Amino acid sequence: MTNIVKVLGVSGSLREGSFNTKLLHIAQDLKPAGMELTLFSLADLPLYNQDLVTNAYPPAVEAWRDQIKQADAMLFASPEYNYSVTGVLKNAIDWASRPDVGAPPNTPHPLFNKPAAVMGAGGRFGTARGQMHLRQIAVFLNMHILIKPEVYVSLFPQSAFDKEGNLTDDMTKKFITDMLSELMIWSKRFQ
Repeated sequence: MTNIVKVLGVSGSLREGSFNTKLLHIAQDLKPAGMELTLFSLADLPLYNQDLVTNAYPPAVEAWRDQIKQADAMLFASPEYNYSVTGVLKNAIDWASRPDVGAPPNTPHPLFNKPAAVMGAGGRFGTARGQMHLRQIAVFLNMHILIKPEVYVSLFPQSAFDKEGNLTDDMTKKFITDMLSELMIWSKRFQ
């Protein structure tokens, strides 16, 4: 790890007007000095199918895995579907949770030992249940999810966003700012 903490931001939504993707863009604006936050779209990943892996992973999957390997930490922003993470995000995690093609048994996957933070916008509870499920998945992957501060953006009864998609809630901005600062400290513990 260099002095710059490289964070890879991933939205669990493919929707063009996604509030979760907007949260990641807001995080780019609020990130602390010394942090680089790059966003990666999951739109091109095929559905996980081991039959697609011959001598290499499909190109979009390789790009995803390479971005994870280059990152010091992950930042997930995802809506909650049916009390869980989205299928899009789970699919991406499934692709990243396998070792490199041809690697010896028990070789760590790209997400192994990776520090991460989670936030989400949606519903009455601000994705709390989906975030808990993502934390459960991370335990198996040996990812290290930042515990506090938590960022849950409820979209009911009033939206935290204006009609143009700008985050208008100052408390949420503070939570995001604080989380990014803590993620930077957290990431350095895993150098």
